[in-house]
Amino acid sequence: MLPKDQLTVVIKEKFPDSFLEITDFRDMLTIHIRGEQVLDLLRTLKTDPRFAFNFLADITAVDHLEMDAPARFAVVYHLLNQHEVRRIVVRAWVDEEHPSLPSVYPLWKTADWQEREVYDLFGIEFTGHPDLRRIMTPDDFQHHPLRKDYPLQGRGERSNFPVVKRRIGSKWQEDKSVQ
Repeated sequence: MLPKDQLTVVIKEKFPDSFLEITDFRDMLTIHIRGEQVLDLLRTLKTDPRFAFNFLADITAVDHLEMDAPARFAVVYHLLNQHEVRRIVVRAWVDEEHPSLPSVYPLWKTADWQEREVYDLFGIEFTGHPDLRRIMTPDDFQHHPLRKDYPLQGRGERSNFPVVKRRIGSKWQEDKSVQ
């Protein structure tokens, strides 16, 4: 794999219009890029033998509401090169107006549920995803609870959530029900 300084040069040359910066914190490189070209960047990081980040470890998002940032949302991809045991982070910045990115499901099938979780909790859509629907909240839920403008106590919608009763029968559960 390329050394950090050479990786920076290659990424800047290949994505001049989308590249924002590369940060290095505690020996973890993070590539900051405008969201529209994230699929091309991730494809390069996966398929180019100079990089070979062949494993998508995680996708999450961050809401930068009222913070000095390139955009409100950042979708964060954690990649791993399994052969050299090296990691890298890609932060794809997404505007608030219509938060949308291309799905990376064609590159990594593990992106399926991870993109659905980000969609459900942050409202960021992934175009080209084969089954983009809510995964953690009810289908008719209208909000995105991990956005910073969502109230901590919710908006009263939990009173309408269906109650799922479980009969596990553990001693811990029996002790809790007595109290």
